[in-house]
Amino acid sequence: MNKGKMVFTQLIQFASDDVFKGCVKRYNGDYNNKGLTCWKQFLCMAFGQLTHRESLSDTALCLRLHKDKLYHLGIGRAFDKSTIARANENRDWRIFRDFALKLIDNARVLCKDDNLLDLKLKGKVYALDATVIDLCLDVFWWAKFRKAKAAIKLHTLLDLKTAIPEYIFITDGSVHEVNTLDYISFPAGSYLVMDKAYIDFARLRRLAVERTNFVVTAKDNMKYRVIKRKITKKETGVICDQTIVLTGAVTSKKYPERLRRIRYFDAKTGNTLIFLTNNFKLSALTIAALYRNRWGIEIFFKWIKQHLKIQTFWGHSENAVRTQVWIAIATYVLVVITKKKLKLPQKLYEILQLISLSAFDRTPLKNLFLNENIQDVKEQDCNQLILL
Repeated sequence: MNKGKMVFTQLIQFASDDVFKGCVKRYNGDYNNKGLTCWKQFLCMAFGQLTHRESLSDTALCLRLHKDKLYHLGIGRAFDKSTIARANENRDWRIFRDFALKLIDNARVLCKDDNLLDLKLKGKVYALDATVIDLCLDVFWWAKFRKAKAAIKLHTLLDLKTAIPEYIFITDGSVHEVNTLDYISFPAGSYLVMDKAYIDFARLRRLAVERTNFVVTAKDNMKYRVIKRKITKKETGVICDQTIVLTGAVTSKKYPERLRRIRYFDAKTGNTLIFLTNNFKLSALTIAALYRNRWGIEIFFKWIKQHLKIQTFWGHSENAVRTQVWIAIATYVLVVITKKKLKLPQKLYEILQLISLSAFDRTPLKNLFLNENIQDVKEQDCNQLILL
């Protein structure tokens, strides 16, 4: 007797099958398939992500042990590891990228009224950064990074108000972070927070022309001249608040307009930081608070590395690696969408843990989280890794 849909199936229902079919059709993904369609491939890989499988063999074995339930999961029958591996190697990874981006669009709409910042600012607030995922050079020879090391970089633009990634770009490790500024446009009036790796004054000037407010940490060797000083209260941590112009032979041509330079002492960490910004209206303390909230993107990177399978890969080709990363991102966004649509009070980690333990259970998804005693479901270093 069918007592209801399984927890895994209920979660996957938040992903539009029609949207996925459009992505498959765009890249002719199901051409000449022999049973394992792109959708079933996605379900197998997403199952491995959601249930914390350690490898593709582990995922295939778990599904085989529950072969009588696979029809209700939408997978139909158990597939060999080699079949899934070939699909990951050969099927266009852009299918899963486009699908993940569509899910991100849906999550962005659901979270549009959220504000996780300790600031109230009109306009979007973004953090731009990249994280390195180390790989073995002998196996992942295509992922160029250093002479004796391979890696890929996950470039991410994160909306700090919602903790939803707006833009994700995967490159090999040799691509410098600052290059991503060439591919992103920002809404006028938005705020962009970055570290010193993104200092390129020609690109910063383009942001200023497009009316994007940037906050970036300054490099130590920057040449400049102070043309105006504001009176500051050093007990607040603001050491100086200056209006400057660049005097370097090259930088002065790339950015001839005025910049604001703020030197700030963070009493909590004991660090002294120097910020550059094109915003002259916000207070120096608000600028410092904006940069402090940049920690949100570090939390995002740590969360997905700890709780999703993007550090150990189930295939060696570039296509397989990109496929796995994009399916992991889609899985993360599905959990976010589930949390918002069901109005769950639990944190993402708690939701993910309960789903992983009850994937084959037929309990209604919302009931799964009612009156749950989750005192034993804790993240490592939970003070730093609370996300949503």
